[in-house]
Amino acid sequence: MRSYPTLTRTTWAHVSDEPFLRVRPKSRKDRTKGHAVVEAALVMPLLIFLFVGTFDMGFYCYDLISVENAVRIAVEYTATSSFTASDTGTACTLALSELATVPNLVGVSNCNSLPLKVSASAVSGKDGSQASQVSVQYQSALFIPIPGLLTGRLNITRVAQMRLKS
Repeated sequence: MRSYPTLTRTTWAHVSDEPFLRVRPKSRKDRTKGHAVVEAALVMPLLIFLFVGTFDMGFYCYDLISVENAVRIAVEYTATSSFTASDTGTACTLALSELATVPNLVGVSNCNSLPLKVSASAVSGKDGSQASQVSVQYQSALFIPIPGLLTGRLNITRVAQMRLKS
């Protein structure tokens, strides 16, 4: 059996029938190709979950801000007098007009059941004076559910209380 010498970069060898082929080991650059594809394949699911979570969180934050504004506007109206302190109908109308841009309330005309419940009542404040209290409960639209992290729906309840102006 014929033995061949160990080849280095500059060694010339005679291999079988082909005269003097230059055999060269792969360079470092050749050995590192393809790593970016593997890294992208490993990181891409994390980036997708991060994007989906950020997208959902943006909608949830928008819904939270909108519900806060709706309850504030409704309690400002109901606190104008003792006659309007428990006016749930007008509080509902004001809350619906404030929440008109929220995606889950298209076609909703009343505030008696989810996705929107509004209630107004006359209460006595912490200082003993008459006050109005408005509660708004909103159920968000179904977004992209992530099992174990995001269920897809968020129930938001906000209560505001304001002393009567007259």
